[in-house]
Amino acid sequence: MAQVEQNLAKLGLEVPEVAKPVADYVPALREGNLVYTAGQLPMVAGNLAATGKVGADVTPEQAAELACTCALNAIAAVKSVVGDLDTVTRVVKVVGFVASDPSFTGQPGVINGASELLGAAFGDAGVHARSAVGVAVLPLDAPIEVEITVAVAD
Repeated sequence: MAQVEQNLAKLGLEVPEVAKPVADYVPALREGNLVYTAGQLPMVAGNLAATGKVGADVTPEQAAELACTCALNAIAAVKSVVGDLDTVTRVVKVVGFVASDPSFTGQPGVINGASELLGAAFGDAGVHARSAVGVAVLPLDAPIEVEITVAVAD
């Protein structure tokens, strides 16, 4: 088992099946030594884990857990392209979208759920640049969407 997957197993997690796209795109694409994922929703076994706006229907704590789920789905998308997650040399960038109640301003704390999982999975290579953006609505009324870019060994 790859070290990254062992790190996830220590957290009681395993890499899921790749979430099926909800439109006309691929879950991840490699260009050179970079892998870009599509935005990943908090899908669990083919179903959206929650819906609604953070700060109204979804608590910030629930949203951080959902961001973790999105990151796990992003890891699955990367694995579908590279096969061995231990070929990932760096998580370069994370972009997190938070469907937010107009008064909610804690988007960075929510996306920490994704960042913390990536750090636990990839160790020092999981340290990344990041954006956390509040938006009015996301596909399927999801509260969170996360995309990542990773560098991989040749």
